[in-house]
Amino acid sequence: MAFDVEQVRAIADGVAGSRGLEVVDVELRGGGKARMLRVFIDKQAGVTHEDCAEFSRELGTILDVEDVVPGNSYLLEVSSPGLDRKLFRPVDFERFTGSRIKLTTRAPLNGNRHFEGKLERFENGRLTLDLNDARKLRKKAPSNETVAQKLEIDLTDVEKANLVPEF
Repeated sequence: MAFDVEQVRAIADGVAGSRGLEVVDVELRGGGKARMLRVFIDKQAGVTHEDCAEFSRELGTILDVEDVVPGNSYLLEVSSPGLDRKLFRPVDFERFTGSRIKLTTRAPLNGNRHFEGKLERFENGRLTLDLNDARKLRKKAPSNETVAQKLEIDLTDVEKANLVPEF
């Protein structure tokens, strides 16, 4: 029996829904005796340690009873996605419109694959990134000069994207 991440996600979504939580990501890392099943959860008011502990107990019990994770043993880790959370689903980009993000494209755009800026808009599978808002760009630009640069990127061209924490 092979590991089915979608089956684990479906079970995790059911547990999360009953607790007012959202499953952000599910991943299985490692092999042999060092396997780790990671489940990242979130909620509007922020995830607490208690949320993670209760979710972990309930999900772990269901996964073990239904023998969803094949093989001998694994470690179940449940946590929040963190301040620099990954963005990969359209709903993530919609939710964090207006936030600063850092992303890598699959192929170079304007001679670069790495960008940071404000996620200005996400519509029809395309995101608009305002590069004027990037810290790195501000440091390079003269203080009396504004460099107007917005970049439209198709979500299928995004290899990796993360929120950039702002304090």
